[in-house]
Amino acid sequence: MPVIPGHRPTVQEPAVEEWRRRYPLFPRVLFVLDGTGPAGAENRIRALHAAVGLLARFPYDVPVLAAPLADLLQHGPCAPVWRPVHDPGQRVSWTESGHRQA
Repeated sequence: MPVIPGHRPTVQEPAVEEWRRRYPLFPRVLFVLDGTGPAGAENRIRALHAAVGLLARFPYDVPVLAAPLADLLQHGPCAPVWRPVHDPGQRVSWTESGHRQA
């Protein structure tokens, strides 16, 4: 926005971080869980879900998904083996956010 001498802008546009110009959507955060077996993976997913409350809106604005490595090896990374940490009862593909549209 050019500066005009003697003129005061009445509305200031909010600053936009440089990365948001190139990436209008924040990339997904994917957790691959290994070395714990099914019960350990379940515990880790529950721990991530519990931490969601500490992250304010982050897990709703940014898809955060977790999947056991064994499921990825068996079904492939594009299969609906990913569990959104905000709703670990769901199973989605990594390209889905797990957020239900209103």
